[in-house]
Amino acid sequence: MPLLDSTELINLGKTLLAAAGASDKEADVVAQELASANLVGHDSHGVMRLVQYAQLIEDGHIVPGQQPETVREGPAFLVVDAHFTFGQVAANWTLEQLYEKAKQCGSASAFIRNCNHVGRLGSYTEQAARLGYAALMSVNAPGPGQVAPFGAMQRRMGTNPISMAAPGTGQDCIVLDMTTSATAEGKLRVAHQSGKSVPEGWLIDGHGNPSTNPADYYNEPNGCILPLGGPLAHKGYGLSVMVDLFCGILSGSGVGRTDLPRGANGVWIQLLDIGQITGKKEYERWIAPYIEHIKSAKKQPGVDEILFPGEIEKKTFESRSKNGVSLPDETWRQLNELADKLDVSIQ
Repeated sequence: MPLLDSTELINLGKTLLAAAGASDKEADVVAQELASANLVGHDSHGVMRLVQYAQLIEDGHIVPGQQPETVREGPAFLVVDAHFTFGQVAANWTLEQLYEKAKQCGSASAFIRNCNHVGRLGSYTEQAARLGYAALMSVNAPGPGQVAPFGAMQRRMGTNPISMAAPGTGQDCIVLDMTTSATAEGKLRVAHQSGKSVPEGWLIDGHGNPSTNPADYYNEPNGCILPLGGPLAHKGYGLSVMVDLFCGILSGSGVGRTDLPRGANGVWIQLLDIGQITGKKEYERWIAPYIEHIKSAKKQPGVDEILFPGEIEKKTFESRSKNGVSLPDETWRQLNELADKLDVSIQ
């Protein structure tokens, strides 16, 4: 497996994106987000996505050079049309506008329509948390998606992820980043490219049978990812439905349609200014003892530490920043194949 450091990951992304048609600024934003995902251990949202993005550009679903546009707004909200630019570009642009509204009103919401894949949601909510906000972000994808509704064996929904983040103690943040499905599609892709099986409860094959073979998701007839929750998957399904409503309908992107173009995702971002709502000192008075209260709980046999949301990513970031990121051989092969197609070198 090739081993790349953070600079090499970013340069890899910038080289391929620029060759595929992105501007220097767009390539830099997207490459930074992809490399960041690899560094925290979310390889499903890392540089492996470059092959997908290049294909979306070629097919006209990602349109480099388009600028996000505010189409409706009030003192504490805005609705943005991404015009099918890169999702990372649209999300970062929208956040910058939203910070100003949250500073003025204490809380503000943004909805983005026609937004391509934004990458790892926790990147954006953590960025906001470091600036003193409690943040929520969610994304939906219109049908057919990747996920079967509870009790079904046909794709009808996206993986519909949710991320929430808030300041912790010192420079740390508490960052929840999860799908409302049993897994993200990208994690199936990583397993498939690595020749590995996946845990039980993640997917069913095209005949409705439980499967641990990621190839069953991609083979005809297509398999489906299951909603989050195992025996209680109706809970993950219910969350996914509400993400569709908040992100798809309120943004104007749409839900439940197979005729929508790829990249017509809907995004919802909510910011709460902690300084205005509860006061920074009051928040800090509660957060440190709360973390200690949770972490001091008696541990089950074999458990070394009680971890908060986001701590695994922090530990992974420290390790990978020092030791580099290993890419699966198949991912590296695909990236080199893309480089040859675009007539650039990534060696």
